[in-house]
Amino acid sequence: MKLEHIDTDLALLYMGSRGRDVSPLMPLVRECEERLLKAVDPRYTYRYFSLDKTEDGLTLRNTDLILKGNSIAEHLRGCDACILLCATLSAGADTLIRKLSAEDMASAFVTDCLASAAIEAVCDAAENEIKDKLPGKFFTWRFSPGYGDLPLEIQQKFVAVMNSAKLIGLNVTDSLMLVPTKSVTAVIGVSDTELPRSVRGCGCCNMKDTCRFHKEGYHCGS
Repeated sequence: MKLEHIDTDLALLYMGSRGRDVSPLMPLVRECEERLLKAVDPRYTYRYFSLDKTEDGLTLRNTDLILKGNSIAEHLRGCDACILLCATLSAGADTLIRKLSAEDMASAFVTDCLASAAIEAVCDAAENEIKDKLPGKFFTWRFSPGYGDLPLEIQQKFVAVMNSAKLIGLNVTDSLMLVPTKSVTAVIGVSDTELPRSVRGCGCCNMKDTCRFHKEGYHCGS
């Protein structure tokens, strides 16, 4: 896919500047946005899996990946399947941010925040494609390893199941960091029947009361 622009309102929220007079900052934001859009190579991949309930958690059928914890069980309540999604801006974003960090920390910071907004746009595009391919289905919002009590330790099995290293160049380090860093892995629940609003948006997130994005009107899902 190709990104034409970045949600600068969201990027400003990452910067902690939304709601303030940002006009002096906007020339730098626009300059950094232009450079970042030239540097990135957004990619994503996703797969559909049926879910089996086991004593250990929710198992993705025909894999050894188990989604453990109360948070993901609640998130996927009413779902008999899920989508695994991997998305990345690719290595160009990391390279640009490292370069700017050695030259101009302000530009590096702004670019980093823009990249965080950009990867959300990539995930949104993937999710829209998924929904177009599965008409009549109902979906939860994106739930990533490390949220709630879903262990971050599943990242390595997650990307292995997805073959993301080969397909989009997304890897996981021994310390469970995604590489490239401006990347996302997520689980999206799929159901044949309408789901509670709490799992279609921020309602079941344990950070909803303190999340500054939620307070500013940005929501995960509908």
